[in-house]
Amino acid sequence: MNTINRTTLQVLWNRLLAVVEEQGQALIRTAFSPIVRECGDISAGVFDRHGRMLAQAVTGTPGHINTMAEAVRTLHGTFPEQEVREGDIFVTNDPWIASGHLNDFLVMMPVFRQGRIVAYTACTSHLSDLGGLGMGPEGSDIFDEGLLVPPCRLVEGGRVNDLLIEIVKANSREPIANEGDLYALIACCETGSWRLSETMDEFRLESLDQLADHIIETSRKGCQKAIAEVPPGVYRNRLRLDGYERELELCATLTVERDRIILDYEGTSPCSKKGINVPLNYAAAYSVFALRCIIGPDIPNNMGSLAPFIVKGPPGCILNAQRPAPVAMRHTLGQLTPDLVFGCLAQALPDRVPAEGASCMYDLPMRNAPGAAAQGGRIFAVELTHNGGTGARPAKDGLSATAFPSGVWGSQVEISESVAPILIHRRELRQDSGGAGLQRGGLGQRIDLKPSGEDPVMVFLSFDRTRFPASGRSGGMPGAPGRVRLSDGTVLPNKGEVTLAEDQMLILETPGGGGFGDPAERPRDLVREDVDTGAVSPDAARRIYHWDGEV
Repeated sequence: MNTINRTTLQVLWNRLLAVVEEQGQALIRTAFSPIVRECGDISAGVFDRHGRMLAQAVTGTPGHINTMAEAVRTLHGTFPEQEVREGDIFVTNDPWIASGHLNDFLVMMPVFRQGRIVAYTACTSHLSDLGGLGMGPEGSDIFDEGLLVPPCRLVEGGRVNDLLIEIVKANSREPIANEGDLYALIACCETGSWRLSETMDEFRLESLDQLADHIIETSRKGCQKAIAEVPPGVYRNRLRLDGYERELELCATLTVERDRIILDYEGTSPCSKKGINVPLNYAAAYSVFALRCIIGPDIPNNMGSLAPFIVKGPPGCILNAQRPAPVAMRHTLGQLTPDLVFGCLAQALPDRVPAEGASCMYDLPMRNAPGAAAQGGRIFAVELTHNGGTGARPAKDGLSATAFPSGVWGSQVEISESVAPILIHRRELRQDSGGAGLQRGGLGQRIDLKPSGEDPVMVFLSFDRTRFPASGRSGGMPGAPGRVRLSDGTVLPNKGEVTLAEDQMLILETPGGGGFGDPAERPRDLVREDVDTGAVSPDAARRIYHWDGEV
């Protein structure tokens, strides 16, 4: 094999980034489930022949992307190369291999050249419904939560495994959407494979080995250099959270060494009996994402840039749930781990770390109430996603109703009403929900919805930050807590399930982000702008910012 010069290696690296982005767009444009085609709850990537991630699509969520980096290596080890044929495609939704709960399907396809494997393409997306109790926190173990598909062939030698697809359809309230989503995952992998093969043809490559080594080694060295700029030491932080049966604590010890960072969840509360537990792969995915946001954020995400970050936790703690713990709503706590990590990093890099934010998605999984089929009602399952405010940054305000850290865009009103029997009466930003500070926290939002017909609708609730809101940083104030209630004034628990009758309105208020810096130092023109735009009420401006109504 001829040696590739460094300029060509960089061109090829950029080409891989284009390949994976087209992969991701293929998945979004062909998917059936709204959470995929409208909200981007996906990942897509290219891997070398050893299963090492080389490039990932920008579109996607860290919970899918960073778990996929390890999952492909697991599948690579499960199916030896000598047993893999051209046209094979593999699949699993095992939460401890894929992305932390049953609804996320991981698909991997080997890329062949002259009869041998040269790479893999892979992707992950969320299927609407896998049966069981529905996508809520009420399961007592993984078996309550739906269908688990162990690692197996979705396509064998170019022939689709029709029996597997029929099994997935037979165990779902949304069989057509599930079938369509599985074919979309196949299309995503095939798109990446075709484009990768075209690239190798264009550059007359017989192997990606040199490119893979270049990408991984360059990224690893870049991250290690960035780690070396962080003051070495041991930093600790705790987050107090609502939990389900009881309040919880997430604990982190961050050890910064010369060329690596070790994160340990020792001290974190034990698992819940309900489905809010988090497999370690998912907790680690979001924790490392948070570290990468601050340390070497300009370095592309791949196996090399992920390697210097090590995450561990005691088996049985709620961030390292063991089989067969229920994990359906693992994102409720898993997406709070960036705030846990930021609290450690802020001690080392106080001028670079934002305040805490809403962080966990305020998603609303819904399905038909039991007995709907017998009464001629509509059978459906859907998951609507909503977000709160992000924490204020050291030099900028937080972002309102923004998908951080998930990256899963909020569900749109028109789409939501077209896929579920509901009407959304209101969707607006929450005034005064952003924590005050020199930089103001992002605003949460309010959504009012009710069933659109006579049939009741079952809604699964799994929210946090209703009792312990996002904290400010460096003198900033906390954001507003989240809240869920009915229009008659009934305050609902933040976790559980509720059945909405025809005349009942659900009112969902997502949390605001914490502020950064002393509110008294916020410039008067920005306070006036906050009042003029409705982000801050005149009363709050006078009371908190000591605003006198003048610029």
